[in-house]
Amino acid sequence: MTILTIFFQVLALLLMILAGWYVTKTGMMDGHTNSQMSNMIVRVFNPMLIVANAVNAVGQISLRTMGLVGMIAVFMFLVFILSGMVLSPFFHEEGQQRKMYQMMFVFSNLGFIGIPVVSGILGPAYVIYVTEFMLVYNFVFYTYGISLMEGSFTFSSLKGMINPGTIFSIVAMLVIILEIQVPGFIKTTVTYLGNVTSPMALIAVGFTLANSSLKSIFGQPRLYILAAVKLLLIPLALLPLLRMVTADVSLIQVCMIMFGMPIGNMPLILATQKGIDSSTCSAAIILTTILCVFTVPVLLAISLAVVV
Repeated sequence: MTILTIFFQVLALLLMILAGWYVTKTGMMDGHTNSQMSNMIVRVFNPMLIVANAVNAVGQISLRTMGLVGMIAVFMFLVFILSGMVLSPFFHEEGQQRKMYQMMFVFSNLGFIGIPVVSGILGPAYVIYVTEFMLVYNFVFYTYGISLMEGSFTFSSLKGMINPGTIFSIVAMLVIILEIQVPGFIKTTVTYLGNVTSPMALIAVGFTLANSSLKSIFGQPRLYILAAVKLLLIPLALLPLLRMVTADVSLIQVCMIMFGMPIGNMPLILATQKGIDSSTCSAAIILTTILCVFTVPVLLAISLAVVV
């Protein structure tokens, strides 16, 4: 797969984001519609996509590979946490905003953006690996993420781990591990429902773009530095280590996509709940999402060159 092919596949995702921008600017979509749509993605379509890719991949994925991906996911978050702790003071010295930068280093958009990118570039079968990253993500968010923003850890925060994404991720894992064969009509149902996820999620990103100040997104130099570090430098630093544990080209590509995903929405949501200024985080989410259209092909091209 050439870098040009990868670029155009990722560019298709950007065009879907622009479709969301268009329907918002023309009044076809408002805040209520976006809220309801996002709720459907989280509670219905994304879980169905996770299950669909599991039922269609039964017998195609080894348990050894799944175990390896799980360990890589854990290591990735450890590196992200350490990077956030070390680098966040260079972006902001004030307490709450420094914590926001720490969150932005750690919590990427593995689901909304990661799933469409992996599915579009490598194929739906590889989304099961994204599911493993998402399981680790949930655990890290409801332990490290909550305790970082609240200043202490409470077991009550773990209740947030019980959500459709986590539940259906576990179901997907069991389907693969136990090699459960499901009837054809169930495969068709979950596949069709899951296929709604990617365009709808990207349209939701377009809604956010349409309601954001372009100056706040593109006029902050420090955000470009943050994007370069998060989207390129850290993933490329992890590539040699990744190459040491596996020679599987497709697996390396999945992991590199996960390493290079843009900043996710969870830090923004948590900051809003805590009454913390989240304007910088909102701008960083949009900027890194747009820039990943260009950085993901670069990461994949470099990873292919290193492996081959």
